[in-house]
Amino acid sequence: EGYVNRSDLMEQFGLSVNQASADLNRYIGIAPENMLYDKSARTYVPGPQFKPHFLEPDASRYLAQLRSVTDGILDREDSWIANLPSFASAPTPVRGVNPVTLRSVVGAIRRSEEIEVKYQSLSSPEPRWRWIAPHAIAFDGFRWHTRAFCLTDENFKDFLLSRILEIRGARESEASAADDHDWHSEVTLEVGPHPELSETQAKVIALDYGMRGGSAKIKVRRALLYYALRRLGLDTDPTARKPQDQQIVLLNRYEVLGAKERI
Repeated sequence: EGYVNRSDLMEQFGLSVNQASADLNRYIGIAPENMLYDKSARTYVPGPQFKPHFLEPDASRYLAQLRSVTDGILDREDSWIANLPSFASAPTPVRGVNPVTLRSVVGAIRRSEEIEVKYQSLSSPEPRWRWIAPHAIAFDGFRWHTRAFCLTDENFKDFLLSRILEIRGARESEASAADDHDWHSEVTLEVGPHPELSETQAKVIALDYGMRGGSAKIKVRRALLYYALRRLGLDTDPTARKPQDQQIVLLNRYEVLGAKERI
């Protein structure tokens, strides 16, 4: 955040005065050009030739901490950000995942077991009992799933953790995660600015998505392709929305749709 002093280290890591001073001096010895003492502010500030010595700067880590604090996942006291700025995020509905359910699913994954679950799907008016063999956990941007082999349908599919209402049995599984080809295969989405945007607007969108040469490539597991397309707004005809709303289009659309049909 542009400064550090002894009290920051003491508060953040529970160090004594002597240990905090020793750590600061040790860092100065390793990278003397990186840190200067500002007597007026009584703190250390970056030197004009500052270059990270141990870690590369990563804005995503800082922003992830902010969001974790705001979402209640991380307590302020557990964050490494000394002075949190004012921050808010667009709310999303809370997806209730029973911790007992999560523990059972994770345990089944670790032990290579199949479990009998009472699952409520959209296609069935009433919840049904079925045996599944979970092998992974997935997040679609809004909801948590388990990727599992379904012994009823005899294929690999996604099960929303929030829709698992009850678990009543477990046994050794014969299903192999290696056979879930959609999970182990990747699809590359090549996206670019909507062709009907102005040149200036296209440059802004390219900046937003870190595009190079007019496009950006996003890799996704084939099993999660449907969710990725929906989250990026690429699951519908790009002409159905205004270019300023759609913003990006799928440049390798036919290739991706072909992969989607194979799921």
